[in-house]
Amino acid sequence: MRTTAIPHTDFKPARVIFGCMNLGRRWDAKPLTEDQRKEAFRAIEAGLEIGMNMFDHADIYCHGFSESVFGEYLKSHPSLRDTLIIQSKCGIRFGGSPRLDDPGRYDFSHAHITGAVDGILRRLSTDHLDILLLHRPDPLVEPEEVARAFHDLQKAGKVRFFGVSNHTGPQIDLLKRYVEQPLVANQVELSLTHHHLISDGFMFNRNDATSRLASGTLDYCRLHDMRVQAWSPVAAGRATGTTDGMSEQQRNLAGLLRTMGAAYGVSPEAIMLAWLLRHPAGIQPVIGSTQPGRILAAQEADGVELTREQWYTLMNAAQGHNMP
Repeated sequence: MRTTAIPHTDFKPARVIFGCMNLGRRWDAKPLTEDQRKEAFRAIEAGLEIGMNMFDHADIYCHGFSESVFGEYLKSHPSLRDTLIIQSKCGIRFGGSPRLDDPGRYDFSHAHITGAVDGILRRLSTDHLDILLLHRPDPLVEPEEVARAFHDLQKAGKVRFFGVSNHTGPQIDLLKRYVEQPLVANQVELSLTHHHLISDGFMFNRNDATSRLASGTLDYCRLHDMRVQAWSPVAAGRATGTTDGMSEQQRNLAGLLRTMGAAYGVSPEAIMLAWLLRHPAGIQPVIGSTQPGRILAAQEADGVELTREQWYTLMNAAQGHNMP
């Protein structure tokens, strides 16, 4: 698989990131079964086999089990760590923690960020993260606290680089006013069926525009050399699975994806990934499947070069109308 560069770093990851959200399989407190552990290991190995070398985590994924099972794999393959780029996220706190009446919330306090990283490193069985992302914007953020947390974590050698997830340009600017490190990435939801960050640019000031508060975020990241990472890049298979219950517009898009995939000899999911990879922003899709067959779509997409006309044909189908 071809690689890309992450500005402000020395990293050369594969163009597609392995998303570990479902690696732990469980979203409850029950420990993993041996079969679930083996399934997770097979998924990791499927990614490694096609050249994926960047793995995306978050402390909340499967309540920490996703990081823990990945850490188990690292412990059994100790020479692997230095060949990987390991990224995790923090800042989301579930309701009921630590007190039963605590609400679900976001937390960018110094204490939470630094404590969360200690837990992440323990679960991942590593002494450092290559990248730490702040998961979702905290309305109560005090950027001076974030800056202090980043400074302390970097000074201690626990985190090399930092970024954000689901942040707008102005929210990033607020943090950048205080943090001393470059923010190297912004992970956002982006796909052919959730294209608002892209369509924001050409739907501006039109009567039929539907605001998703994209606010020029994609262009902001390009201007400031932040790598855009796209979560849910194949929309959890909703655009490529059964057409039952789909609208006519959705069926048309699904049919086009199948037809174009057949022409290239790849899966419809690979075409969805290739649509993102064709964008000049250097978008890195984050695929979240644990099924080796679907992970293969990442390798297939890497070999597809959509033409400008094909890219716009898919964009038109996703919108349900032609340009201009």
